[in-house]
Amino acid sequence: MNLRGRNKVSATFSMSSMTDIVFLLLIFFMLTSPVITPEALDLILPKAKGKTTSQQNVAVSITKELDFYINDEKINSNRIESALKLKLNGIEEPTIILRAEEGVPIEKAVLIMDIANRNRFKIVLAVKPN
Repeated sequence: MNLRGRNKVSATFSMSSMTDIVFLLLIFFMLTSPVITPEALDLILPKAKGKTTSQQNVAVSITKELDFYINDEKINSNRIESALKLKLNGIEEPTIILRAEEGVPIEKAVLIMDIANRNRFKIVLAVKPN
């Protein structure tokens, strides 16, 4: 009397579906990471506790060499106000992210804050998390 079953269960596991999922996730994150990363220069920001808002319309950066950038475009310091008005024209609740590198004189940051105050732009100071 033969008690062996005719159908054998395979003990192997197919990794092809798991590999497909991993590749789809990889492609998704590769495509969305440039969207998440703001257009900004690589600056050494001052440290502080708190969070920087992710909603922004324009990023203003000030380097140690006192160069001003709007997003990633270098701009002369006396043209900042007109360029900000142009970029933020027609935007509801315009927001500026101020990214002043460590060691920049406070007067330069106050210049941007004064422009934002005069034009009723919301301004947020970007810092490196502590």
